[in-house]
Amino acid sequence: MSHWRGGLMLLLSLLAGCDGASTSITNTESTPGSRLESAARSAGIVGDPGAALQGSWARDTDRICIIGTERVSRIGVSVDYGEAQSCAASGTVERSGERLQMTFGKCAFDARFDGDRITFPADMPEACEALCAGRASLAAVTVDRLSESRSEAATLRSKAGKFLCRD
Repeated sequence: MSHWRGGLMLLLSLLAGCDGASTSITNTESTPGSRLESAARSAGIVGDPGAALQGSWARDTDRICIIGTERVSRIGVSVDYGEAQSCAASGTVERSGERLQMTFGKCAFDARFDGDRITFPADMPEACEALCAGRASLAAVTVDRLSESRSEAATLRSKAGKFLCRD
């Protein structure tokens, strides 16, 4: 019985903290959550999903280049796991907030962008297998920003030497 009483007292104390007043929020910048997120972005703790995509991206041997500042940009991807284990692709990326619509010929999928990192889905369309050799895959590729420089992004090449972000 005392267990129930303790739980009831906790519930009543939580409810007592609510005064039942209805608040109308018209300015999203004035909410505590939005102010906290804004401060975290300013401090560099949280990435800005509105940040530009253009530049060089990498993690380990996975590389991405993006050229263009419009909603649709040129993208290149290189994954290199050693001899006969690699992927290379060139295509376009269309941005819609945090969602990135990637198209590499018949291989098309949505990736995520959080301002600091680009993450491909773990389950890739079957058409994407043609872009890879051996056991390499584009599945779950995750890269971090290295540079916002267009000229650096333009230098990414496949293992065969083809520029991946140039026409």
